[in-house]
Amino acid sequence: MDAAQKDKYVKLGLNIAYYRRLHKYTQLELCERLDIDRSYISKIELGNAGVSLDVLFRLSDVLEVPTYKFFEFRE
Repeated sequence: MDAAQKDKYVKLGLNIAYYRRLHKYTQLELCERLDIDRSYISKIELGNAGVSLDVLFRLSDVLEVPTYKFFEFRE
């Protein structure tokens, strides 16, 4: 992960966590729906791991959110 982009990863993770909570999913419930490890979603939400497009698209489907919404960063 490019250290210069860390802030963007954190904001992306915060948005994913926001929509997960909006749907009242725990990290474990979301991971089961996505078939990924809970530690991976935790790292994504904290901005400590990159996320593939495949996982982003699956997140979008499960959370019923257009993919671009994950990238609407608030200041």
